[in-house]
Amino acid sequence: MAGQTDIIIAAILGAIEDGSLTPGKLIEESALIEAHGVSRTPVREAFIQLEAAGLIQRLPRKGAVVFRPSLAQFLAILEVHAKLEGQAAGLAARRLSAGHAARIEAATAACEAHAATHGDARPDAYYQLNMAYHAAVADAACNPYLLDMIKTNARKLMAYYRARYHYKGVIGSSAREHRQITALILARDADGAERAMAAHVQFDQLTAMDLLAVLD
Repeated sequence: MAGQTDIIIAAILGAIEDGSLTPGKLIEESALIEAHGVSRTPVREAFIQLEAAGLIQRLPRKGAVVFRPSLAQFLAILEVHAKLEGQAAGLAARRLSAGHAARIEAATAACEAHAATHGDARPDAYYQLNMAYHAAVADAACNPYLLDMIKTNARKLMAYYRARYHYKGVIGSSAREHRQITALILARDADGAERAMAAHVQFDQLTAMDLLAVLD
């Protein structure tokens, strides 16, 4: 049963990450049962675990929906997420290996190439490159517990970050900030990398309100 529950959890998390499940959207229990050939028990166990992680909300007699934060919740989650991402960048600078350095550089260059080639176009494709960049930095921190916390918080904000890249000029500025952060990591400037990454992932309140409205 545990294996079946894990399969359902992975399916829901994958749908959140690829954007097919957006904040507030109903998660169809029957569709999961049919798609994965399981009973209701592992689906409901998956719902319990994902709700405990703050990623979904179970509703009486209505199943479950993807977590949709209020403005206050959004800003609170973002504050924590910025600290976690910043800490990961700082640790990456301190613990950087040749392999991690190469992966971070490759991810940085991919973001730059997309921005140079496409400008503001293909924002969803850029978002995937952005995720790869942040994953490379987080992996370089060499702390699996920190990585798990970053992933959990990121999943609560993914739809909003994805929507942000549809705004004019954001892709270019993101790619430039990635290069700045990477330079600090490669220079082993832990304090500078931590500050730069925390600033990079943070939104101002006006932007947060806009994104919440767009996805309402």
